[in-house]
Amino acid sequence: MKIAFHGAAQTVTGSKHLITLKNGKKILLDCGMFQGLGKETDIMNRDLGFIAQEVDVMILSHAHIDHSGLIPKLVKEGFTGVIYCTPATKDLTTILLEDSAEIQEDEVKYINKRRAAEGLPYLEPLYKMEDAKKAANHFREAGYNEWFNVIEGVQAMYTDAGHIIGSTCVHLKVKEDGKEIRLTFSGDVGRYRDAILKSPDTFPQADYIILESTYGNSLHDNNTTTPDMLLRWIEKACLQKKGKLIMPAFSVGRTQELLYSLNQLEIENRLPDLNYYVDSPLSVKSTEVVKRYPQYFNKTIQRIMQTDKDPFMFRGLRYVQTVEQSKLLNFQNGPMVIISASGMADAGRVKHHISNNIESSRNTILMTGYCEPRSLGGRLMAGEKEVKIFGVDHEVHAEIGAIRSMSAHGDYEDLCQWLACQDNKQVKKIFLVHGEYPVQQEFKQRLIKKGFSDVEIPDRHYEIGLV
Repeated sequence: MKIAFHGAAQTVTGSKHLITLKNGKKILLDCGMFQGLGKETDIMNRDLGFIAQEVDVMILSHAHIDHSGLIPKLVKEGFTGVIYCTPATKDLTTILLEDSAEIQEDEVKYINKRRAAEGLPYLEPLYKMEDAKKAANHFREAGYNEWFNVIEGVQAMYTDAGHIIGSTCVHLKVKEDGKEIRLTFSGDVGRYRDAILKSPDTFPQADYIILESTYGNSLHDNNTTTPDMLLRWIEKACLQKKGKLIMPAFSVGRTQELLYSLNQLEIENRLPDLNYYVDSPLSVKSTEVVKRYPQYFNKTIQRIMQTDKDPFMFRGLRYVQTVEQSKLLNFQNGPMVIISASGMADAGRVKHHISNNIESSRNTILMTGYCEPRSLGGRLMAGEKEVKIFGVDHEVHAEIGAIRSMSAHGDYEDLCQWLACQDNKQVKKIFLVHGEYPVQQEFKQRLIKKGFSDVEIPDRHYEIGLV
C-alpha cells in the first residue's frame, strides 16, 4: 500500500491523505479545505491532488472545515462512495458544509463585482449549497471503539480524540499479501485538561502513525484559568476603556468553550453586567448540536449539569441571527462583547466587525485560538499596523490580544502523552502533518529523543510505500 499527503503537509489546514492499496482501491482520510493562506488559498483548494472518481471510500476524522470542507467538491467531481464518521460529526459537518457553501457564494458575488470592473472573467465558488446537501447523503455513521469493515481487506476503528464533539482518531488494519499493516491517523488530538470534553483515548499498537503537530513546540498556559483570563479582558476592554471586545471564534468547539467559561463567571457571581452577543447563526446551530451529545462531556461538566441544565447560557447572552441585526451592532457604541466566526477572522461576520471597529483605540480584538500566519487573525497577532479588509486598508488602533491556552489542540506534552500507549520500537515511522514546518522540525527532534527512530515531515503530494 501507498499513502500520499495532499493537504496539511507542512501547513496547518487542508487535511487530505490518500491510501492506495495494491489492488488499486483508494481510501481517503479527510477532505479538508485550506484556510488563511492568502491569495494561494483558492488556487490550492481547486486542486484536490487526485481524481475524485477513483476514490472508493472516505473516512472523516471530525467536522472542522480544514478536515471536511472539500467534501462537496469531492462529490461534485465524481466521488460516489461512502463517507464514514461518528453521529455527532455527521450532524456538525452537515451544517458546517452548508454554511461554507453560503459563504462561498456570497464572497464570489462580491469578488466578481470587482473582477467585472477590472475586465476579468468571473469566478465560480468551489461548490454551492446544492452540492453541500448532496454530499450529506454519503455519510454513514460509525461509533467509537468498534472495528468495522471499510472495504475488502481493510477494517477501521474510531477512538475519541477529545478535540471537539464527535472527533476521532482513525485506526486501520490493512491485510495485503498475507500481512497486516496497522496505521493510525491522529486527526486532531485534544487536550487532557479540556474544560468540556473527555480526554483522548488510548489506542491499539500501530506500525505507522500520521500525527498532527499544530502545537508541536508549545506548551499551553495552565496556570491561569480561561474564565479568569476572559474576565481580565472584559474588565479592561469594556469596563475601563468602555469599548467593544470582539472575539473571533470557531463555531464548533471554541464558541462553546467561551460560553461555558462565561457561564462559570456568572455561577461565581463575577460576570460583568453587559450585553454578550453570539453573532453567528452557525454557532447557534453548532451549540444546539453539542448539547445533544452530553455523553461526550467530561465528569466536571456533567456534575455541573446536575444543577445547571444549560452550561452554555447566562444572563446578558443574546444570539444574533439576521444580517440586519448584525449590522446594527456597528451602530451601538456602548461596551459589549461580540463572539463571532470565523476563528482566524478570514471570513464570516467577524470580519465585518473587525473592519468597522479596528481603527478605534477604545476597542479590543481578542484572538481565541490558532491563526494561520497569513490569515487576518495571524497578521493582527503579528503586530501589523495596517491591514487590508475587503479591499480597503485599515490602520490598526484597536488593542490586539490573544488567549493562547484555549486551543482545542494538544500541546507537545499532550501529543507525547497520546503516544505513550505505543511501544516505540514497534512504530516503523511517524509522519508529521497539520503543522508549520519550523514547528514540525522541533517536534521531530523531541519525538526522536522519546525513542521514535523514524520521523518524517512530508511535503504536499508526497507519496510513499508502506510495508
